[in-house]
Amino acid sequence: MLYPGPFGDITAGADKDYPIDYSHLNIMGYAMGAKGLPEGVEGNPDTAIFPNVSTETEYGWDKKVKMRVPMFTGALGSTFIAQKNWEHFAIGAAISGVTLVCGENVCGVDPNHKIDANGKIAESPEMDRRINTYKKFHEGYGEILVQMNVEDTRLGVAEYVSSKHNLDTIELKWGQGAKCIGGEIMVKSIDRAIELKNRGYVVTPDPTEPDVKACYQSGGIKEFERHSRLGFVSKEAFFDEVDRLRGLGFKRITLKTGAYPQRELAMAMRWSSEAKIDLLTIDGAPGGTGMSPWPMMCEWGVPTFYLQCMMYNFAKKLEGRGLGVPDIAMAGGFSSEDGIFKAIAMGAPFVKSVCMGRGLMIPAMVGKNIHKWIEEGNLPKTVSKYGTTASEIFTCHEELVEKFGNDIKEIPYGAIGFYHFAQKTHVGLQQLMAGSRNFNITTITRDDLMTLTEEAAKISGIPYVMDAYSEEANAILES
Repeated sequence: MLYPGPFGDITAGADKDYPIDYSHLNIMGYAMGAKGLPEGVEGNPDTAIFPNVSTETEYGWDKKVKMRVPMFTGALGSTFIAQKNWEHFAIGAAISGVTLVCGENVCGVDPNHKIDANGKIAESPEMDRRINTYKKFHEGYGEILVQMNVEDTRLGVAEYVSSKHNLDTIELKWGQGAKCIGGEIMVKSIDRAIELKNRGYVVTPDPTEPDVKACYQSGGIKEFERHSRLGFVSKEAFFDEVDRLRGLGFKRITLKTGAYPQRELAMAMRWSSEAKIDLLTIDGAPGGTGMSPWPMMCEWGVPTFYLQCMMYNFAKKLEGRGLGVPDIAMAGGFSSEDGIFKAIAMGAPFVKSVCMGRGLMIPAMVGKNIHKWIEEGNLPKTVSKYGTTASEIFTCHEELVEKFGNDIKEIPYGAIGFYHFAQKTHVGLQQLMAGSRNFNITTITRDDLMTLTEEAAKISGIPYVMDAYSEEANAILES
C-alpha cells in the first residue's frame, strides 16, 4: 500500500500541485535579432530559420562531453523496469546522442556476480551487458556513466567498471527527488531475499526470522523489499572519495543530489566547486520513476522550481567570490522541450541540461509495446490509425534504416521510440529557441523568461510579465 503498482512493471510520478512551478513562467518571443548564429553569419529572414538552431550542449570541467539535445536519462539502476527495458533505453540514448546514467546496485543484485577474496566485485554479467549495449551504438555524443551508493562503494563497483570497461566518468550519489531513503526493489523468493541480505542489503521483513519464514511458507508473505542504506555526507570523506576515484583513472566525476534543503544544496555546490565536479545534477520533488513510496514521493522534499531558484542564488554567490561554478543539470518532473528551455534559461549560464526519468522511459516503453502489438496482430486503434508497420508508425524509421542498414534489426522498437522522442524534443526546442531569437543553447539567458505571477517573480527574480522590458518600452514611447 506504500508503493505504486504493479511494482516493477509500471512507471509513475507524484501528482501533487505546488503553489509555484514552471507553468508560472512563459518564454519570451521577439520581433528582431538573432543570437548564436555561426560566426560570420548575419541574421536575416534567410539565415534565422528554426532548422538552423543548434540544440547541442556540453558539460565537464576540462574534458567536455557533448550531447545533441540538452537532456539525459535519470539513473536506471537495479529496478526491474530498468533491467527489463535496458536495450530500449540504452540503444535509444546512444543513437539519440545523449548521456545514459546506469544507476546504483546493478552489481550488487546481479544474481550471477562473483566476489573476490577481498569481498569486491570480480564479475558482473549484468553490468557488462548494460555498458556494452550502450557502447555498441555510441556515436561520440553523450556517454554512459555508472552511479554509486554506499553498497556499490563497498563492493568496489568503481574499480570494476574502471578496470574492465575503461569508463571515463563515475557518479557519486547523495540522493534524489522522489525519496530521501535509498532505492528499493521487490523480490518474491525468500531464497533471493536471504541472498540479498547476505550481500549486505537491508531486507524487510527479515527473511531469516523463523516467524517470517513460516508466514512466507503459509502464503501470508508474498514478497520482500530490498533497501539501500542511507548515506552520510562529510566534506573530508567527499574530497577523499573524489581523490580516490581520480586515482583510479576516471577523467570525470559527477554528483547527483536530491531535494534537500538549502544547507545540503550549499554543501553540494561549494564542494563541487572546490573538487571540480564535472556535472552536478540537482533533483527536485516530485521526481521519481515509480519505485518510491507514495507518501514520500508526494510530500517530501523541495520542489524543483524552488530548488532551482536556490541553486541560482548560490551560484551567483560562488561566482561573486571568484569561485568556479560546476556545470549543472536540473531534474524533477521535466518531460518536454518547454521545460528544458525554462530550466536552462532560469539557471543561465550555469544549467547545461535537464535530467529526465519518466519523460524518456515512457516513449521507450510505448515503442516496446508497439512491437509486441504488431507481432500479436493486435494494434490498438490509437496506434493503427498511423499505420500497421514500423515504417508507417515511426516517422523516422526509414531514416534509421538508411543510417544503420542491416544493424537496424538490432535496434529494438523501444529504442526507436526513444529516438523519436529525442527528435521531437530537438525540433520543438529549435522552434522555441528561434522564437526567442536564440540559435545556440549558450545564448539563452534569464531575460528570455517572464513570470505570470508576482509570487513567482519574487521567488525566482525573473521579471513579472507587466514589468518585463518596461524600461525599454517606455524609452520608445517617451522618445
